Parts: sequence; structure tokens; C-alpha cells
Amino acid sequence: MISMAKPIIGDEEKNAVLEVLDSGIIAQGPKVKEFEDGFAEMCGVRHAIATTNGTTALHLALLAYDIGPGDEVITSPFTFIASANSILFVNATPVFVDIDPRTFNMDTSLIEAAITPKTKAILPVQLYGLCCDMDAIMSIAKKHNLAVIEDACQAHGSEFKGKRAGSFGTGTFSLYPTKNMTSAEGGMITTNDDVIMEKCRVVRNHGMRRRYYHDELGYNFRMTDVHAAIGNAQLAKLEKFNQKRKENAQFYDENLKGIAVPFVPGGYTHVYHQYTVRVPDGKRDDLREFLKEKEIGSEIYYPVPIHKQGFYMEIFGDEKSYPETEFAATEVLSIPVHPSLSKEDIELVASSINEFMSKG
Repeated sequence: MISMAKPIIGDEEKNAVLEVLDSGIIAQGPKVKEFEDGFAEMCGVRHAIATTNGTTALHLALLAYDIGPGDEVITSPFTFIASANSILFVNATPVFVDIDPRTFNMDTSLIEAAITPKTKAILPVQLYGLCCDMDAIMSIAKKHNLAVIEDACQAHGSEFKGKRAGSFGTGTFSLYPTKNMTSAEGGMITTNDDVIMEKCRVVRNHGMRRRYYHDELGYNFRMTDVHAAIGNAQLAKLEKFNQKRKENAQFYDENLKGIAVPFVPGGYTHVYHQYTVRVPDGKRDDLREFLKEKEIGSEIYYPVPIHKQGFYMEIFGDEKSYPETEFAATEVLSIPVHPSLSKEDIELVASSINEFMSKG
């Protein structure tokens, strides 16, 4: 079976974990600090704050900007549900903007129309490993005095005009096992803002600046040194992992027929957390079944847009429509692109897709 994802865990990760276990410092300690410093350097920012997962990274970032009841945050309806749920966690309201059908990211031409006096932030999602148009987003945010919180949970190492994802506003990352790099489970916040950094660190650790003195409501969102040890080893391999994903993606770009391959605008660097195609003419589900018969994994990210999820319709109703998002949900299909794939694997994936699409 050719799997959709396969974390690469080597001796470096295993030895690093054993070193932590032998040290006796297992909770948040020196390995977390090392990981934060390395991750900040990778993103080109001054600060990184490690958390338990990507969702708590989003949650903490929103809290750090004092976003709460009565506030609105503009984001995408075409993403994993945590992007919008984190806004609900702080009792704010997600306001959705439809996507650009080529990139699957927010259509920046629609953002200003969604801004109201209640808007506090823009939360762009760098979907599948491709940055949004960050020039446009940062310009709009500056014009309207809005915070920018990047959901870069799928975009480790992705670039927009030479700048890394997570370096434009305040970035948030997931380190789940299927991501371009992992810490087994974890998250990271990146920022150049000293105030935001301090607020994230305090709220992450029960609201403490001094041990057992609690200045504000906080949470236990700390990363362990065990997870950070894995993250340090993975961070050292990220460039190699991303390069292999790009090479696999290039093979697909050059060989797939009858489907729309990922669009990458000039000046953008895609890191292909997912290689997501569009399958036309209602053939997507049949293609997926055909690949399954050939023992090739595939996945739909995402079959139901957030605004069409039952929970969201209960809260917000069903009157809003985002046509490009809704149409994309009927066509998108992600195929294996991870670094563990062999040349034979990607050749089989491509030939199988071409075989199916050639049938007409």
C-alpha cells in the first residue's frame, strides 16, 4: 500500500528521546528552548513559543492579541476546522472569505468587503504548503489596523517573495505526525513582537510570570522535552524533507494528465504538505476508488467546508454561500507526495491516475 503520509523517524530522533529520558528533565526544559530558538531561526523571526499542538498555538495567539467576545476574525472556510474553532474558543466570531480557485487560499480581493467595525484580525490559512498573497493581506491589515495571525500549520518552510511563512504577522504551526516535520505532537508560535511573545509564554504556563504567582487566567499548553527532542532532530531534516516533496511534486506536474495540478504563482515556494489536484467532471470519487483498488492512498482535504459543518450551521445558519469553496470541495483530491515515496511509487501513482483519466 502506498500511504498518504509516513513520518520519517530515524536514529537521531530515537537517541534524542533517550537522552531526555536519561537526563531526568522531561517536562518543559532546555530541549524546548533549543527547539524554539531553532524554529525561530528557520522562520527568520526573533521569537518562537512551543505549545502542545497547532490548535493551542492558534488559541494562544488569539488570546495574546486580546481577541474575545464581540470581535470578528476573517479567515477561510476551506481548511481544517481548528482554524475557525480557535476563534470560537476565545468567544469571537469567524467571518469567512471565499477562496481563489487556483491556490485554494483566501481570495484577497474579497477581504476588505468582509471588514466591519468589529473586525480585530485576519487569520490567513497557508493551505497545503502554499503561502497566501501576504503583500495584499499585510497592506489591508495595516490600512485597517488589524492583527495578522498566520495559520501556517501546513507550511513549514514555505516562502512568499523570499520570506518564510510565519514571519509576516504572528505565525502558528502544527507539528502533528503527518506534517512536513513533526515532534510527535506539538505546535509553535512565531513572532517578532515582544509583547505577543511574553503574553503567549505567560498564558501557556498557567498565567505565571513567577512560580505559583498567577497574574492572569492561563492554560497548560506546554511542550515536553521529549517532544522537543524529536522536533530538534526533525528541524535539522526539514530542508531535505521539503526538497524531496518538491521533487515528487515536479514529477507529478510533468506527468499527470487530465487533471489540474497545483498552481504556484511566481515568487511563491510551495512545500507540498499536500499535493492536491482538481479532478473534473464529477470523476473525483471514482478516481479515488480506482486508486484504492491499486492500493494507492488518497484523501479529500476537505470534503465539507467549515460553514457547511453541522455545528457551524447550528450557530450561524445556512444562508451564507462561498461558491468557489463549495465547488472545490467536490473536486479536490490529495495524492501521496511525502519524502518516503520511492521513484517507483510516484511513477505508479501517476500512471494509475493517467490510466483512469484516459478512459474518458
